[in-house]
Amino acid sequence: MPSAYSPSMPTPYYITTPIYYVNDRPHIGHCYTTLLADVAARAARLIGRDVFFLTGTDEHAEKVVAKAAENGVTPQAWADRNAAAFKDAFAFMNFSNDDFIRTTEARHTSKASAYIQRLVDSGDIELGDYEGWFDASQEEYVTETVAKENDYNSPVTGKPLEKRVEQNYFFRLDKYESWLIEQIETDAIVVAPEARKNEVLGRLKGGLNKVPVSRRIKDGDADWGVVMPNDPEHRVYVWIEALCNYMTVVDTNERRKYWPATVHLMAKDITWFHAIVWPAMLKALGHAPPAMIYAHAYFIAEGRKMSKSLGNFVEIDLLRAYADRFGLDALRWFLTTQGPLGANDADFAYARFVEVYNADLANSVGNSMSRVSNMINKYFDGKITHVCNGEYGFPNGTALQIALKALDNAGKPAAEARTYHFADFTKAAVEAAIEAHARMDLGEMLSQGLSIVRHVDDFISFCAPFTLAKQLDDLDGAEDALAAILYSCAEALRIASLLLAPTMPETMADLWRRWNCAHLTDANDANAAFVAPIAELTRWAGPHGLKHGQVITKGDALFMRADGKDPAPEVKEA
Repeated sequence: MPSAYSPSMPTPYYITTPIYYVNDRPHIGHCYTTLLADVAARAARLIGRDVFFLTGTDEHAEKVVAKAAENGVTPQAWADRNAAAFKDAFAFMNFSNDDFIRTTEARHTSKASAYIQRLVDSGDIELGDYEGWFDASQEEYVTETVAKENDYNSPVTGKPLEKRVEQNYFFRLDKYESWLIEQIETDAIVVAPEARKNEVLGRLKGGLNKVPVSRRIKDGDADWGVVMPNDPEHRVYVWIEALCNYMTVVDTNERRKYWPATVHLMAKDITWFHAIVWPAMLKALGHAPPAMIYAHAYFIAEGRKMSKSLGNFVEIDLLRAYADRFGLDALRWFLTTQGPLGANDADFAYARFVEVYNADLANSVGNSMSRVSNMINKYFDGKITHVCNGEYGFPNGTALQIALKALDNAGKPAAEARTYHFADFTKAAVEAAIEAHARMDLGEMLSQGLSIVRHVDDFISFCAPFTLAKQLDDLDGAEDALAAILYSCAEALRIASLLLAPTMPETMADLWRRWNCAHLTDANDANAAFVAPIAELTRWAGPHGLKHGQVITKGDALFMRADGKDPAPEVKEA
């Protein structure tokens, strides 16, 4: 799949989540999408991009009015309550968003109204009569074909569609049909993953019609939402106003440099709005479209589709319970690496969580970093005493040859000869991670960090430094060889930690403090800026690498092994 940008270009990086309805509290779906954006934003900052990361809440929906009425409060009070819940949830998840937009804010509504007026003035929005099937649960009209295919129920929620006859303002989406096809087919607008692109093109080639963007205000309607500019008898449908948020927030002198968006990230149910309607609106306004529309699949829970009726929705309180047991970074790792980033749904299951936690974190990342720091403390009083160029894995590498000699002396012949060139291996991993980030393949990006950890584990198993350590007084060059081997392991793990940091910022910042690695402008703030881009930070034995005399502190295990026999975390009763 083509990249949304070239990593070599120092252009700004603007990533967005959808803005979330405030008709209810946040759940795993909201947190997952925003986590993906957070990981991508953190990685982009590490790469050296000028990043702007936006999320927020969508508040002018009819369903918000209905939910507020059910709870005996005004729509604004209900929106305030749940917007605060989203902010609280996102703070708990340690998201690094640069702004949080609420669509009830004047900075949004004033600009959105101005964009709509420009579309009216250009003739791209016009007044007319409309009769069609309205999906109240999604606040959009669907075609007769879609309505019939779904037995006149919502294709998203399954709730009955409403037959409406209204006078509306319409957006001339049909004008941009050929342009949209060309943009998406050529990947000028990347729609990903590939399955989403195929779905959009299939629907697009069925033809486009005008789409209603407003409805006439009726007696008794709540005073909620943005009215059509210069026509107070019509209110703008929430979806067209909401889409404008991506531009209203950056349409300032200081932020205009961030447009066009690098990635619009969302769940698959709103792909059409973002891949078709929004780019067409931007074209009509004379603005460039977003570079990438990325629409992920859904989480299920313990093998079953989540639903309110089943009572199995993974709400924010359950995510807190998992974080309390395993640590927030472990939760972030699981969601990022095991979630439905691709075309298929993914299962949030306790057994799977424990399996991944033990395999990736306790047994790999945590164990490897503990083993190396423990050996440096045991054999060299916790200090780096030797710096090498990462080439001791070659067959003629002095340190490795001495280690293999030690194994032979101990009657433990080494396995078949292998090549370990850590400097080359880590450089290739960093480059692959940057390329994966450009494709929004965050699982592959993080796997590069894990691959370095497992390469170190394999190297330790092969050359057995603990066996070499027993022969320091009996084997010429043994001490220097052991120091070089442990340096290679520690330096490789330091580089791996940088690749893992976007999803586990607190844990990796803890490691850097223990190992006295000055990677952040403030060592005590895991969300502080990096002192240099990743190309410099990961240079083997470079200015930011481990140095002679550097102190390596052991500390507690980063991740304790979990017992799958323990009961799953549960929400505590209030």
